[in-house]
Amino acid sequence: MTEIDQKQLGNTLWGIADQLRGAMNADDFRDYMLSFLFLRYLSDNYEMAAAKELGPDYPRLEAGDRRTPLALWYAHNPEDIDAFETQMRRKIHYVIRPEYLWGSISELARTQNAELLHKLQKGFDYIENESFASTFNGLFSEINLNSEKLGKDYSARNQQLCTVIQAIAAGLSQFSTNQDVLGDAYEYLIGQFAAGSGKKAGEFYTPQQISSILSGIVTLDSQDPATGKKKQLDSVLDFACGSGSLLLNVRHRMGSHGIGKIYGQEKNITTYNLARMNMLLHGVKDSEFEIYHGDTLANDWDYLREANPAKAPQFDAVVANPPFSYRWEPNSALSEDMRFKNYGLAPKSAADFAFLLHGFHYLKPEGVMAIILPHGVLFRGGAEERIRTKLLKDGNIDTVIGLPANLFFSTGIPVCILVLKKCKKPDDVLFINAAEHFEKGKRQNRLRPEDIDKIIDTYQFRREEERYARRVPMTEIADNDYNLNISRYISTATPEEEIDLQAVHQQLATLEDQIAEATQRHNAFLQELGLPLLGRHH
Repeated sequence: MTEIDQKQLGNTLWGIADQLRGAMNADDFRDYMLSFLFLRYLSDNYEMAAAKELGPDYPRLEAGDRRTPLALWYAHNPEDIDAFETQMRRKIHYVIRPEYLWGSISELARTQNAELLHKLQKGFDYIENESFASTFNGLFSEINLNSEKLGKDYSARNQQLCTVIQAIAAGLSQFSTNQDVLGDAYEYLIGQFAAGSGKKAGEFYTPQQISSILSGIVTLDSQDPATGKKKQLDSVLDFACGSGSLLLNVRHRMGSHGIGKIYGQEKNITTYNLARMNMLLHGVKDSEFEIYHGDTLANDWDYLREANPAKAPQFDAVVANPPFSYRWEPNSALSEDMRFKNYGLAPKSAADFAFLLHGFHYLKPEGVMAIILPHGVLFRGGAEERIRTKLLKDGNIDTVIGLPANLFFSTGIPVCILVLKKCKKPDDVLFINAAEHFEKGKRQNRLRPEDIDKIIDTYQFRREEERYARRVPMTEIADNDYNLNISRYISTATPEEEIDLQAVHQQLATLEDQIAEATQRHNAFLQELGLPLLGRHH
């Protein structure tokens, strides 16, 4: 499927959303829409695998039979169902009963069946608790099928669901059921809803172009990027993973077998559910990822709190786009926390360095971390200056990349990417000033593919280029009191044009002559008409 098709599919779905939203705001409707897309994907994927598994026994439907082929097979082979489901769990890791498949649900919608709402609720419960080996508790918790927003009573709600599901089924019927395509449409929709709902959306969506820079950096060999991409990453962590788009971007670059396991953490429940769906939608098996719902700064994920250093988890790559300058409550217990105790605590008004230190703590000695932060972390004083200075003196900050302003849905502030390593070879910091390289958009600016490639390439080969990139020795950074403000190290001023006085003089003389000539011509007309003449203005 081409990019145009993907856009078209995205637009079709977005059109449905616009047309059907009614009393709901975009965020509420998003949850319904994405859940139905998710159900359709799971169903298509399951039915394709079932057809392959059952081979010649997979039923062909008579004309006019609107059941799903699987419903027919279940009806005719009740004694074989258990063995079949066991096999499906082994092969694709999950099972869906025929009555909960998208085909069955959309048929109920088409016939305006009064049972649709009940059936859908049971289907959602089934997927959460029984489909997968791991239970996905609360996967659909954000969708309240009994919400007044859907309708005043059961039959009004059922009616509204029939309309929405029919429209989605019709909109999707003309498009391929290929997993990547639906996955991409899902990402596109998340992006569209993000753009449409403004402020809140930034919480769960990192624009693809920025994700591409981070994933491009962490998939290169961490000690010697110039040697190219790593063959394998055992593990990658995003501790503020939103809908998981950044993790999926890393996986996309590594290929589906290039990562041992994906780890994510997310505090917002809606977004956490989105991330789990998003993983499954992109064909990541339930055994290949683990996403935890909880507060990163409080470090409430037991898996990460292993006290024995020999057993404590560490990751090959850490990526993150945490909330900018988030207010938090640092207490005295936290100053003894293993993540912070050698550095001190980030100030109450801005948890940026707390997020950075959290990720850095869990980085393998030979790993690489790339994190998006507001520019303030580069130069703010106080506690932040102390943390920054220690990281620099220990040789942990590898690269500072300044990006253009207005790249995000939710904020216009310019951001930077910091690349950190526990062991880095060069005794300098690479500064990349990419702030001037972008395409201006109506609502936001965009990084073009060539802008992204230039950043990754500059990082990979540690290239220097006037007014764009420079390797700054640690001695110079120390002389600047460990301030990392990019403009201190790379001149961003445009050189003034040389003025050729001779040429300017010539131009002025020519203009003088032209004015005199025009005035003369004009005065001749005025004289004929008997009107007062124009004097020369000096």
